[in-house]
Amino acid sequence: MKIALVVLSIVHVMQGCHVWGTAAGRPLGATRTLVVHPGTRVQIRISCPMDFDIVQSAGPSVALGGSRWYTGTAHTLVFGKRGVYRFTATNVQTPQERGLDTIGPTNRPVLVVRVR
Repeated sequence: MKIALVVLSIVHVMQGCHVWGTAAGRPLGATRTLVVHPGTRVQIRISCPMDFDIVQSAGPSVALGGSRWYTGTAHTLVFGKRGVYRFTATNVQTPQERGLDTIGPTNRPVLVVRVR
């Protein structure tokens, strides 16, 4: 059985400050849903110049490697059990504290992972 790897990033954008993005940094939106098989690994890279507090609010427990994720780091989550997992990323600093220009309210990126 081949183990799949999905790579996402949290990237800075003007509208809403940060969103989920591809490994190459292409924005995907503030909420992202993945459908994967058991054993899939999801690597998340923090490309936005902010740090984030990560909270899991649904699904079987996943090792987060710490609840605060810092800019420039990558974290791999392993989804071993079937279920619906939900994670929310909340920025630690404001856009103004990091010298970022943004439009509108700041997003709280949400990741939903459905393991089937």
